[in-house]
Order: sequence, then C-alpha cells, then structure tokens
Amino acid sequence: MYEKFYGLQANPFSLLPDPAYLFHSRKHDVALSLLEYAMNNRLTVSAMTGEVGSGKTTLVRKLMNQLGDSFTVGMISNTHRGFDNLMQWVALAYGLPFKGRDKVELYQDFVAFLCAEYAAGRRTLLIVDEAQNLDVETLEEIRLLSNVNADDHLVLQLLLVGQPELHELLRKHELRQLAQRIGIFARLEPLDEKETGEYIRHRIELVGGDPNIFHKNALRLIHWNSGGIPRVINTLCELALVYGYADGKLRIDATLIADIARDRVDTGLYGDHAYDLRTLREQTPPRRPGDGHTDRHLTSDSGNAAMAATVAMAASATDDDVAGDVTRDVAAAAANLTIDIVLDAVAEEVPTASVINTRRSTTTVGDGAPKRKRRARAKSRRS
Repeated sequence: MYEKFYGLQANPFSLLPDPAYLFHSRKHDVALSLLEYAMNNRLTVSAMTGEVGSGKTTLVRKLMNQLGDSFTVGMISNTHRGFDNLMQWVALAYGLPFKGRDKVELYQDFVAFLCAEYAAGRRTLLIVDEAQNLDVETLEEIRLLSNVNADDHLVLQLLLVGQPELHELLRKHELRQLAQRIGIFARLEPLDEKETGEYIRHRIELVGGDPNIFHKNALRLIHWNSGGIPRVINTLCELALVYGYADGKLRIDATLIADIARDRVDTGLYGDHAYDLRTLREQTPPRRPGDGHTDRHLTSDSGNAAMAATVAMAASATDDDVAGDVTRDVAAAAANLTIDIVLDAVAEEVPTASVINTRRSTTTVGDGAPKRKRRARAKSRRS
C-alpha cells in the first residue's frame, strides 16, 4: 500500500524471519560467530537465548544457510508445556516414519539414520527452538540423545534456542548434566540506540528506499518505545509508514511516532507507557518504572548539567515538533531549576529540625527563633 509512495520495492519491516534481512549488529555477529565456532569445532551441545522478538530464529536460519551440504539439519520449533513423545518429533524433523512405532523403535530408527549420515560424510544437527517451554524430563531426554556419540565419532550435535527463562531452567539441579555439556552459550541482547537507527536504515536500503525516511528524533523515539527489540521496531516502523502514507508525509517525524505509541500503549507492545516528545525534550534516556531513579531530585551539579543539556537541545533541535516547545521551556526551566533543587534538598536531605532559609543568611533552629535573637534574650537574663 505505502511501498510506491515511499519508493520501496517491498515491505522493509516484514515480521518473517528472513536471513536476507539480517542486520549485522555487533551483538548478532558475536552470537553468530559463537554458533559457527560450535558447529566447526564439533561441540556436542550449544545454546542461544534472547528476548522475544530479538532475532533468534532469523539468526538460526542464517546459520543453517551457511552450514551447506555438510550438515543434515532437523528443527523442532513448536514446543509447548504439554510436549511429549520427543522421539516422534525428532523423527518428524528429519522426515523419518513415526506412525505406529513405539519409543524404542523410533530410537533405533534414529540411530540408524545418524550412522548412515555419518558414513556419507555428513554431520547431523538437531535444533530445538523455544526450549524454555520444555519440562525437565524432556530436556533430560534430549541430553540422552547425545550419548549416541562415542569416542571420536560425533554423529549428532544439539542446539537449544530459547528465551532468557532457559537460563533459569538449566540451573535446576536435575539438569546439571545437560548444563555441563553445553560448550557455547550465546546471548542475543537488544539493540542500543545507535544500532536501532542503523537497523532501520539498513532494512529500508535493502528494498531500495531512502534511508533517511525516518527523522533522527523519530528514530530515538522508536528505540525508546521498542526497547531495541527488532520485532517491535518492525511493527512500529510499519505502522509509521502506513500512518505517514495516510497523512501524505514523505518523512516520518517524531510527532507521528509519539502518536502511534500513545494510541497503541494499551496493547502492551511498548510496555506500560509510551515515550513521547517530552522525553526528547528532557534529553535523557527513558527509565522504566521500578528502576530506583527519580527525575526531579537533582544535586546542583546534575541540575547544571541538565540545564546545559536543555539549552543545547534548544539550540540544536531541527525537528519542528520539538524545537518550538524546547525553546519555550528553556526560560521557565532556568527560572525554576535552582529553587526546585533547594526544595527537594529540604524535603529529602535536611533534617526537619534544621531548615536552610534561602532568602537570608540567618539559620533557624528548633522553634524557629533566629540564633542571634535567642542569644540576646539569654544575655539579658544573665544580666
């Protein structure tokens, strides 16, 4: 719908795990290199974890493409809590017959298949996706499959892929034998702010578009609202192109991203609240609730730094939807910043019996009487 309007040859933000669209961030390249190392060095068990939508499946498909004909790869991708009869799923992954066979027969067929592949000069890789859904018993069954390897004859390699919960699962005492066999454990982290912008430009360029369709402040809001998760970035960017097309906007600005995030916050896709233009004006990365920080309680040094950042933002802002508001806010912020710092210090750091009076140098103590007046009264009583 919007492809022609923006000069795109295809949808740049498809949610399908296509290795052709893989963005080689440092995080993705490190994870891919670790998995390649595991395959090339014949490690028996490897694992990779990452948040939902972080690009695990895309990375795994990239790995599968690179392995070529030297590997026979089977993949189990639809695990769930009620998952049982592992050997049937293994047989299905490699196209082996499984109907009407019991577990022993299925195991014998699989061992014969592994030996045939090994004799043909091919290694066999079994990938278990969404492994965090498996129970302890099923994961132990997977470990037992690796026992088919003997001496120098490695006929089966295993790759477990899952969400971060897989870490906790593998810490269970009952799974210590499996955990000890994992030679490589790759972790796929979310993109940082710089990588998010590069990711979006990369996807647009792949389909022949202008990499600067998204304004730099729009890219920042996309990162903050997505948390650097590629799948959420894709969803937000595609919506932005649809909205932009409907509004006739050739360039996606921060206002549009803020509107989309606010409209969609009830879906939970962007957490429990949306980051908007105010976040940009504050010139500070957003903080999720519960991280132990507050925004208003500043020391004098941090207050000066905040003011400098605000003035710099006003001077450098190029986005029409930000610059005007920032400029108007500077004067008010300058007038109120110092008194806010003092009031916050009074409220939280100074004991209630001692209060700094900001209008004169006299210090009041206890009942509020100035020290010099109390000394005068005491002197008159002595005389």
